[in-house]
Amino acid sequence: MSSRNRSDGRYDDIIGLPHHTSLKHPRLPMANRAAQFAPFAALTGFDGVIAETGRLTDRFIPLDEDQKEAIDLRLDILKDRIREKPEAAFTYFVRDEKKEGGSYCSASGAVKRIDDVERRIILTDGTKIDIDSLYSVSGDLFSEYFPY
Repeated sequence: MSSRNRSDGRYDDIIGLPHHTSLKHPRLPMANRAAQFAPFAALTGFDGVIAETGRLTDRFIPLDEDQKEAIDLRLDILKDRIREKPEAAFTYFVRDEKKEGGSYCSASGAVKRIDDVERRIILTDGTKIDIDSLYSVSGDLFSEYFPY
């Protein structure tokens, strides 16, 4: 027989009494009661370190000469038509500041300027893209030059 089922009479005098409710302090809502027993963060910042370690990055894929040439040709077309503020879409690699690798990003919009000195493409919305990190350049503009 378990000790829970055994009655030794020690609490018989209080078992039937109603639960005490304080008049000064309101009851803690049921949703907040478990929080008081939650463990404290003994190692502050540890969760961030774990999340950072688990965060995945892509590795940079170097372009071959044909891909570089295709991008250069498309940039030349954009430069020739820069006064029209041509629309284009870009895929480029952004290096991660904290760990090896990075991620491939996309941006599209009207090209405001191509800066050969800084090696950057500047879109009218202020987005700056490093030419050396380009993976692809596309857009409707290029269909008249490359019908395939």
